Amino acid sequence: MEPFQEVTSEQDGQPVLFYIESWMNSFPNLTAGFTSRLGGVSEKPFASFNCGLHVNDLSDLVVTNRQRLAETLEMPFDAFTYAEQVHGNEIAVITREDQGKGRASRADAIQSRDGFVTNEKELVLCALFADCVPLFFYDPVLEVAGLAHAGWKGTVLDVAGKTVQAMMVQFGSKPEHIRAAIGPSIGICCYEVDEKVAEPVEKVLTDMNAAPEIKQKVLQAKENQKYMLNLQELNRNFIVKAGILSSNIEVTELCTSCRTDLFFSHRRENGTTGRMAGWIAMRRNLQNKQNES
Repeated sequence: MEPFQEVTSEQDGQPVLFYIESWMNSFPNLTAGFTSRLGGVSEKPFASFNCGLHVNDLSDLVVTNRQRLAETLEMPFDAFTYAEQVHGNEIAVITREDQGKGRASRADAIQSRDGFVTNEKELVLCALFADCVPLFFYDPVLEVAGLAHAGWKGTVLDVAGKTVQAMMVQFGSKPEHIRAAIGPSIGICCYEVDEKVAEPVEKVLTDMNAAPEIKQKVLQAKENQKYMLNLQELNRNFIVKAGILSSNIEVTELCTSCRTDLFFSHRRENGTTGRMAGWIAMRRNLQNKQNES
């Protein structure tokens, strides 16, 4: 079953969101999911629910979209926390002092980080995507949340494993307790890469002693000396390597490049497009919006 379930508000002008349904059903204090490109105020080529301040959209429109997300999730806008992502594997431990950074301006965003972990309640971790892989983590025992942005560079640098490690070191999480979800991103159906990308992918697969069938599932050679890359599957293997049980990992079937009716795609739209936001937050007495819709 697809873990990211679309929820459309009955109110005009509200964003279309994708919730991690099973998590939110199991853990009423949790909200986690992924925005679509629908239900915002941005104009072409960023129409309409662009959440990225770095793509030359009008900042006032982006902030309005971000405020709409906060309103839809029934959480205060000053709880939403953003970073300047750099396709790396550095992890930020988000404290109460970091709350709200980057929500309305890039100048005060958390700098040069692609993974985020926190045990703070009423604080929303956010990351931005338009083909790269969103990685969600939740430890329901100690109530620790994590979120990571994994492009191909961050993936081969094991941003997934680094995020899990930060949850373990900073908060004492045990891998066997952690849930992971891999969100909408470009799929192997659409992600053609050259040798520059394929070579480091092949190296990490060799380093992790991946079985031949796993290698074939992750990277498939083409006759034109290009390759089709399954970043979702590669991240899943890194998550397993970090100690998370396969039964605790959920993987989307949604491809951002195939579904530009729902999502922005950097690859499909030639680099001029908006960004979706992935979010995760813990709160007390959370009203489960997905059940109300």
